[in-house]
Amino acid sequence: MRFVAVAAVLAASALLAACSGPRSRPSSSSGAGHRGVSGTASPAGEGGIHDDLSRPQSSRYRDGRDSVPPPIDVSKLSEPVPKAEPRSRYGNKSPYSVRGKTYRVLSTARGYDERGIASFYGSKFHGYKTSNLETYDMYAFSAASTTLPLPSYARVTNLENGKSVVVRVNDRGPFHDNRLIDLSYAAAVKIGIWPKGTGLVEVRGIDPAHPAQELPPPEAVSGRHPGIYLQVGAFADASNADRLARRLRAADLGTVQVIDGVAHGQRLRRVRVGPLDSVDRADEVSRRIERMGLPSPQVAVD
Repeated sequence: MRFVAVAAVLAASALLAACSGPRSRPSSSSGAGHRGVSGTASPAGEGGIHDDLSRPQSSRYRDGRDSVPPPIDVSKLSEPVPKAEPRSRYGNKSPYSVRGKTYRVLSTARGYDERGIASFYGSKFHGYKTSNLETYDMYAFSAASTTLPLPSYARVTNLENGKSVVVRVNDRGPFHDNRLIDLSYAAAVKIGIWPKGTGLVEVRGIDPAHPAQELPPPEAVSGRHPGIYLQVGAFADASNADRLARRLRAADLGTVQVIDGVAHGQRLRRVRVGPLDSVDRADEVSRRIERMGLPSPQVAVD
């Protein structure tokens, strides 16, 4: 799911800002996200939509809640062909802040490789503007990312079934703490995220200048469901890691692990909860961790 506060972006539009700020969450069954932009009223778009970007999120869209149309035959839709494109004038300000959290836009999609939870969005935002002032088309293979440059390309693979799709990233989000990427409706159908609403994915950036260097998609995890883990902290001091682990175990959140690792040449002890058996369970545990006064945990999928 995605959150965007247009008011904050309108103030920053002269600085070519990305959109920001919260709005209500659609039902978890839809898995739908949210797109938003900077600017003012735009001409009527698809279906005669007049997208007044100066209006608050609560009244900007025609529909109050997101929805999706009946299933579509995505085999008849063509995936985008990665090509070198100039950065969009809007949506690439870095850093930018949403709901008190700061994000930095990457200089390139090259080398980007992350695993996490994907969501998608549909009819409510169809025909309205994305963060770089393009028109959202839920029947195109597109996506929203908090950090990938606009526009850029990525291959998204469903780790539960091995299906993948190339998407063109043209929007910001999702700003839900536990989500990695928001897919268009067509992309969600293509890889089996629809109708479930969410799914465990790997997102790999594509360098249009060297598309042949893109690694092949990962295979689906054979014989078991990919595990969802919540990393609550990483510490150079082992005693701090052990202290946090004891606190989490006392809260009865699930299995708590302390994993040794190395980052930037420094040895760290990562404290994480999991594996958790579903996205809903991960969301629930995340909320409980936040209520303990701890930072929002990071999602990892193994």
